[in-house]
Amino acid sequence: MAQVHLFVVFLSFLLVYLFFNQNVREKIRVFYFTSCLDTTLKDTRSCKHRLSNCRNPSMICNSVLSFQLSCENNRTVFYYSGLGKYFLVENSINYISQSFHVVDSGVQKDNCSTLPLYSFSYDTIALPFHYSVDTVVVVFVSCKNPILKTKNPPLYVDTSPCITAAKDDYLYNYVVVGKNLVVSDIEETCTVHKIFPADLRALDIGRENVSFQEIHNLLANGFEFRWTNAGRVSRHSFSLIAIAGRSVAGIIFLFAFLVYKWHRRHLSKYDTIEEFLQKNNNLMPIRYSYKEIKTMTNNFKDKLGEGGYAVVYKGKLRSDNLVAVKMLKKSKAKNDGQAFINEVGTIGRIHHVNVVRLVGFCITTSKRALVYDYMPNGSLDKFIFSSEHPNGEPLSWKKTFDIAMGVARGIEYLHQGCNMQILHFDIKPHNILLDEHFIPKVSDFGLAKLYPLHNSVVCLTAIRGTIGYMAPELLFKKIGAISYKADVYSFGMLLLEMVGRRRNLNARAEHSSQIYYPSWMYDKFDLGEDIKVENMTEDDTGIVKKLIVIAFWCIQMTPADRPSMREVLEMLEGDFEALQLPPKPLLYPPYSPTLAQRSSHYTTFYEDSTETEPLRDSIALEIE
Repeated sequence: MAQVHLFVVFLSFLLVYLFFNQNVREKIRVFYFTSCLDTTLKDTRSCKHRLSNCRNPSMICNSVLSFQLSCENNRTVFYYSGLGKYFLVENSINYISQSFHVVDSGVQKDNCSTLPLYSFSYDTIALPFHYSVDTVVVVFVSCKNPILKTKNPPLYVDTSPCITAAKDDYLYNYVVVGKNLVVSDIEETCTVHKIFPADLRALDIGRENVSFQEIHNLLANGFEFRWTNAGRVSRHSFSLIAIAGRSVAGIIFLFAFLVYKWHRRHLSKYDTIEEFLQKNNNLMPIRYSYKEIKTMTNNFKDKLGEGGYAVVYKGKLRSDNLVAVKMLKKSKAKNDGQAFINEVGTIGRIHHVNVVRLVGFCITTSKRALVYDYMPNGSLDKFIFSSEHPNGEPLSWKKTFDIAMGVARGIEYLHQGCNMQILHFDIKPHNILLDEHFIPKVSDFGLAKLYPLHNSVVCLTAIRGTIGYMAPELLFKKIGAISYKADVYSFGMLLLEMVGRRRNLNARAEHSSQIYYPSWMYDKFDLGEDIKVENMTEDDTGIVKKLIVIAFWCIQMTPADRPSMREVLEMLEGDFEALQLPPKPLLYPPYSPTLAQRSSHYTTFYEDSTETEPLRDSIALEIE
């Protein structure tokens, strides 16, 4: 046994020297980056031998730095995961300052009606990349009233005649520029649509007659990107052969060490789950063997769907009852296994008509499965997002209201109906399942947390939820404490999508004012204009208006201004005439120093999404 420990200690020192030496690691990262950039620029004009010096450029660039370089119409394309597609400005790479210039692919220099496609965001940039200190933001807004020019910053520049609002919108479009802009600098009557990075050093912001054409020209010139300073590394002074030779000496030991660590890691996770199950052996779900799981799914023959974390199969019990079997995928995340414990620890101890029932589970050293009642009508998103599911049958407004009521009852039961307070943290259409009678069931408790009933404020070490449904206090701690009101906010966003039959954020909207649906809907409602939604008759008007007003109460920025789920149920059951329209819900602050500071201390885990498809997978931001 002592010999094994000495062997492990020896391997540990060897690994530290070979792979965790800061200087070697940073040189490797910079070498790959500079090599790919150099080769791409050389091949830009011909594009015949694209990235020929990188043996497998897609793999190297993506795995090391999450970026990709390619050629398109004799231009170098820089694509960064989570940020977007940009054109690399020729001859802009400076290895001394470790910087380069990029231009948003949506901007056309000779067409001032074009705008960048991608919004400015600090939290989507990961090391070694970062924005230059000279990069500032240009904010595109639409305002109800014209903004008078003043000598005080920020500067509002009218976008006409390049960009104008539709005649029936009665809005005024501006770009807002200024140094160190914060959300409080934007007029309250204005709605923020996009935030663009730009280099405005050539612009005199203090000048009164600044035109949008000037600002657009600067946007078309792009902005500066930098990569982390890891020492001045020349390709001639840095030899990969030396590193490879040094690594070969320890490759056998490395393999043995990784096998040992893998075995220990999986046993540790298995032991953690087993310990939890032993302490909670009074739970109702049945524990199945993996052989029984294979039998009930007919060797995983009928696949119902697949997500980032699991694959779901249709199965049948010996009693002939249909079930859905969720097979959890293996994950390298630190909290792997926690989703399994969350599901068994929450659904396993409760029973409610509007909460999905956990029939049983399976746990081995390498396999984890959860067995639920089968829901033949699938998830709610198939019925409310008609553009994404054209073959889906539209719901009547009476049925829509019944589903909203059922979801509210399910969430209220989680908050107050058990001996522990259960916060879901991921209420969204995809996690609302419908049985054969369209009775809704709250599902997917992978991010749920349990707290004592008397806790009005809860403590989290990780931000959890899905972008677009997450309560703002989960991201901006100054807004308010985290509590059950986070689920109330998510329910409000769910209601608005049920009413609008579309996603709340839609970049393809016909008018810019319709991009963020809650803001557009509130303005229409506040002005007393007719609300026109899909398949609505005069008899349905009361239902639609009630759902809209309740949703606006639920998505108030401050948690204290939102109702509890019990109060939401009272509003749903009451008369519409008794409801008052709340203040207009504020949008998320587009940028906050607090969030930027947080982002440097968090690691994000999420599934990739395309530029045109909204991000739908849950994220968990964990403190490193």
